[in-house]
Amino acid sequence: MNHQMFQSPKALLFALPLVLILFSFTVKPPGETFFNVKNYGAKGDGKNMDSPGINKAIDAAAIAGGGTVYLPAGNYLSGSIHLKSNIALLIDQGATIIAAEPGAGVPYDYPEITENDIYQDFGHSHWHNSLIWGEKLENISIIGTGTIFGKGLAHNGRKGDVQPNKSISLKLCKNVLIRDITIAHGGWFGILATGVDNLTIDNVKEDTNRDGMDIDCCQYVNISNCKVNTPLDDGICLKSSFALNIFRATQNVTITNCIVSGYDEGSFLDGSYRRTPPSNSFDKGPFGRIKFGTESNGGFKNITISNCVFDYCRGLALETTDGASIEDVTINNITMRDIVNSPIYLRIASRMRAPVGTPIGQMHRLIISNVVVYNADARQASILSGVPGGDINDISLHDIRIYTKGGGTKDQAAREMPEVEKTYPEPERHGITSAYGFYIRHASNIDMQNIKVIPITEDLRPAFVIDNVAGIDLRNINTAHAINVPTFTLINVKNFSLTESPGLTDTKIVETISKKEF
Repeated sequence: MNHQMFQSPKALLFALPLVLILFSFTVKPPGETFFNVKNYGAKGDGKNMDSPGINKAIDAAAIAGGGTVYLPAGNYLSGSIHLKSNIALLIDQGATIIAAEPGAGVPYDYPEITENDIYQDFGHSHWHNSLIWGEKLENISIIGTGTIFGKGLAHNGRKGDVQPNKSISLKLCKNVLIRDITIAHGGWFGILATGVDNLTIDNVKEDTNRDGMDIDCCQYVNISNCKVNTPLDDGICLKSSFALNIFRATQNVTITNCIVSGYDEGSFLDGSYRRTPPSNSFDKGPFGRIKFGTESNGGFKNITISNCVFDYCRGLALETTDGASIEDVTINNITMRDIVNSPIYLRIASRMRAPVGTPIGQMHRLIISNVVVYNADARQASILSGVPGGDINDISLHDIRIYTKGGGTKDQAAREMPEVEKTYPEPERHGITSAYGFYIRHASNIDMQNIKVIPITEDLRPAFVIDNVAGIDLRNINTAHAINVPTFTLINVKNFSLTESPGLTDTKIVETISKKEF
């Protein structure tokens, strides 16, 4: 437009209608895409049931073609909230959605009938029995600095149960953003995403009673800047179940700048960070951690984990137990403190909760680097274990420092390690390990460089037990060992190489040896 036309009043009068027409096409009137739930019947007083009003606001936004459904400060007692495409659910600072206690008149949705509920846990087989859920949607957001409080959500479930048990549940959705919210006491799953593509979870805080977030059969996923406290179950968990009745990999995933922990529930959000001492039983808490599995049918591919902190929880766990292939994974810049079981757990097992004919899983092309672990529970070394006929293969670990509590005994060093390949795959199933640093079994083509494993107090077990391994290259291995205690125990090992390691003689073994200690 020629700016000289505005130099005279007549020109301005001529141009004004044109300006107004252009403005009408570029700026939408206020209120057309912003839907305050209080205008649709929600009270936010913590007494009245507000999910009908919230759902009316969502319906209105959907009819308008999309928009932001806004929850201002207040306490919104709620049953099931039904997301729709092109909707942003904005939970403002000071706003809390409270999952009502189930009962007469509380509008929760029942678990839907699904095509398959036999190869994965009940919680992974149903999505509608949730506080907030959506299915086959696109372009949806759950955002804002408010809170979701799963007060009335169950922490488990089994076939026939109708109680709601998830805070946020999404199935077969696309283009999803979850940002800035807080989830407290979130039920069985704080966030369950199944078959979701192009998913971003950013700056989310969770302090909850079961899993923090489960990412199942999803692709193109970014998880960043999250803090997840889960004393009784896993923090950030990738899965690839058969819940969609197909084999579908979880792939193209990044997890970065996150903190996982196992403080007492509620103490993360209130800032007290209380710690119940770990039980002598391995199957008790705390949990926390980042994990792949256990539901593992479709596979895990092309995944990066970086710049994450583990505090007072379990260690990193990558598990394929139901036929999945774990491949092309890098894990870098990890710090762990006060870890209560195996700091690094890589496991192929053969539970095979999968359709008949599914082959045993595989694990290859993994790199784990720049890891620091301090004050790890002495009972369990890091475990890298396949199964007979199913090796972990092509694994690189380098620049790793692990300081364990120590105190292992000669009896523990002599312990026969059970295979436990058909049980639920957890480090606890192996019991106390016969090594204090690394226990490696059923593996091939393992590369380890710049590794330091030191017990804080004297340990009478070897640093490494290597059993049924074909091809392992160790360089610059730094350990501490008691007098008359070997650094290495080798059982049925071939193509073994140890070089440039302080206090240890360079050693090369080509042919299979049945047993050697040095």
